[in-house]
Amino acid sequence: MNSEILINMTPQETRVAVIEQGVVQELHIERTSSRGIVGNIYNGRVSRVLPGMQSAFIDIGLERAAFLHVADIKEFGSNTDTDKPIERLLFEGTSILVQVIKDAIGTKGARLSTQISIAGRLLVYLPYESHIGISQRIEDNAERESLREKLQRVLPPEDKGGYIIRTMAEAASESDLRADIEYLHKLWYDIQNKSLSASSPALLYQDLDLSHRVLRDFLDESITGIIVDSRETHQKLKIFAQNFMSNVTDKIDHYTGERPLFDLYGVEDEIEKSLSRRVNLKSGGYVIIDQTEALTTMDVNTGGFIGVRNFDDTIFKTNLEAAQVIARQLRLRNLGGIIIIDFIDMEDQEHRNAVLVEFNKALMKDRTRMTVNGFTALGLVEMTRKRTRESLAHILCEPCPTCQGRGEIRTAQTICYEILRELLRESRQFNANEYRILASQPVIDLFLDEESQSLAQLGDFIAKPISLQVEASYTQEQYDVILI
Repeated sequence: MNSEILINMTPQETRVAVIEQGVVQELHIERTSSRGIVGNIYNGRVSRVLPGMQSAFIDIGLERAAFLHVADIKEFGSNTDTDKPIERLLFEGTSILVQVIKDAIGTKGARLSTQISIAGRLLVYLPYESHIGISQRIEDNAERESLREKLQRVLPPEDKGGYIIRTMAEAASESDLRADIEYLHKLWYDIQNKSLSASSPALLYQDLDLSHRVLRDFLDESITGIIVDSRETHQKLKIFAQNFMSNVTDKIDHYTGERPLFDLYGVEDEIEKSLSRRVNLKSGGYVIIDQTEALTTMDVNTGGFIGVRNFDDTIFKTNLEAAQVIARQLRLRNLGGIIIIDFIDMEDQEHRNAVLVEFNKALMKDRTRMTVNGFTALGLVEMTRKRTRESLAHILCEPCPTCQGRGEIRTAQTICYEILRELLRESRQFNANEYRILASQPVIDLFLDEESQSLAQLGDFIAKPISLQVEASYTQEQYDVILI
């Protein structure tokens, strides 16, 4: 299907939307103040080795040390994973060349690997490997073998590195592949030279910014146009395309309309919807999405959809629609890690199989690596989606200061009873002349109305006056008991 890429630029952030048939399929946001570091290569310094966890903390010059597991260490010159313990491979204070494979997420630092990979337009160069891999998106066996032979013909005899052939290389000529190899070799040569002269920690190579990564990673034959609303970025992308992918230069257009680009295509509304817990289906059903630190759950409900034939058919139709919507929401929200999907229970095994086929088909549009394990004995679909960057919600939102991210707050009545218990504790420890309650308006209103008798009884019991004071700045859960 024909797709367009929209690039919205401001000095503070870059936003990219992929539009297919007028529908937003992907959203990517990169902020200048917190730009992702996946793909960056550093001269790191080993700050701590943890034999018990078979991992190490590496100082790469950031506020928080990055994390390197023994499984992500490859001994240079070896094509097999090491079986040595980490304490025999790394030593505190030594320098090590590492690449970021996962951004810092939440309280966890960035994850590193010593298996360096440098992405070009057509190829990914693996200087410490020796094999040739091919993108899984290229499914035709004859085409895969043809690409492998084409690459082998243009490789310099002295080249001992490995390569991954990207999807965009399908229609590439030998001269295109040769140009990409030369570009990648130059990059690696520069990185090696910098590593010899730079002290640790030091940044040796920074991956392209989001607007340029779009050209390198997103472009395929389905993309009909790239629309940019910044004149400066438009010129930079044109120059980049002329140097590395001249066949797409004509696809890059500068948007000069008065109406904001994302408003024109409805992207702003889609971003707002992508932050909602509930996603409505056209049929009347809906999906509830809950994101936790460990996993994401998705619960499908029929809602107001009653179908036209029978209940089983209603459930089947709702699940089919939900399969499409969930696959799209995974991309829009950039949800990663463990994902559990609770489709509406289906007794018919054929219906289950059809929903799973539809779901896997919808997931094929995703650029991120995934595994889908099918229905469990409890009727849940378990899957994983590689998480390399923060989700959309974590980029745009923060935990609610009122509920601390729980999504709920204690009722005014609950707070009233907490205050009564606190008053009793204070009266037993301190001999004050008066006790004053500072709380939010709903709590004070409850003390003046339904709980007035409870407050009067406690005042009689402790034999001290109790006064009330509204604090407009307090949330419903906040209160103080002042001794006067």
